[in-house]
Amino acid sequence: MSAQLPACQLLERYHGNASELCFIAVPEDDWLVSRSAAMVSDNVALRTRWQSAERIAFSPFDEHIVLPEAPVVLFWPKAHQLGLWWLDWLCATLPDATPLEIVGEHQGGIKRVPKLLDERGLGWDKLDNARRCSLYATRTVKRAAPDPWTRFGVGELSLVSHPGVFGHGKVDEGTRLLLETLERELQGSPRRVLDMGCGDGIITAWLARRGFDVTAVDVSAFAVQACRRTLEANDLTARVVESNVYAGIDGERFDLIVSNPPFHQEREISFGPSARLIERACDHLTPRGQLVLVANAFLPYPDLLDRALGSFETLADNRRFKVYRAGR
Repeated sequence: MSAQLPACQLLERYHGNASELCFIAVPEDDWLVSRSAAMVSDNVALRTRWQSAERIAFSPFDEHIVLPEAPVVLFWPKAHQLGLWWLDWLCATLPDATPLEIVGEHQGGIKRVPKLLDERGLGWDKLDNARRCSLYATRTVKRAAPDPWTRFGVGELSLVSHPGVFGHGKVDEGTRLLLETLERELQGSPRRVLDMGCGDGIITAWLARRGFDVTAVDVSAFAVQACRRTLEANDLTARVVESNVYAGIDGERFDLIVSNPPFHQEREISFGPSARLIERACDHLTPRGQLVLVANAFLPYPDLLDRALGSFETLADNRRFKVYRAGR
């Protein structure tokens, strides 16, 4: 099996296929599984894939993370602040002076890494450069990890966010439109609600404050931790679960599923999770249950809603975003 992503192809070129590596913040490339001594990722879907292949996989929030003796490679993420967090996390987690490689695409910000290493007093060497990617080597310097949590207020709520959460440190326009629509449309007594892709927990907290029995799920451990902290900051209660779409709540049904589903994987557009959200909604809705989601107006969700649920209506449209409702 050969690497598919440019950054993975650079690693394959540099290391060959003989050695195993410890991967941090991994992208989706099956070559990584075959070459992995261990991995660390916030993404529960990727960790499950590694574990199914009998490979070691950690969440960054696991206790007592001990990596095998193998080269450690950090995939530099597109989000600058997240890359800094991973770098600081590695310095706090790994033994002092642990060799560390950092790889990434030029369009993803890897060229900024030498300056960032200099600012942290970390020496570096450039190991390789190909496929519009670069690979650097450094060593960790033991230090305490800084507090990564951003706290900010939105209306009646206090939110807690992490650099790894979608829309970090702010509330996006789509979520605001969704909450305005829910305020207008939600009626009746409290019901079981699923917040799919909870992010930092603003929708979960908004629903919980209004008395709904909320289950919040997200594929990212960053989002799960942020959502729990947001609930705690507002003295609210909800169940928060790490889940790849419905995988972690299989068999459960809800009166309402709400979502602002992301459609980006780094710089790529990906409808996979959103399609599974819509296609399997009927399996997780009560007989009169409804799915309400917000999406960029150009996304092809109407066709998905028609095929999966038979019909839908548009509850709100500000030209940039639309709120759709469909029922069983």
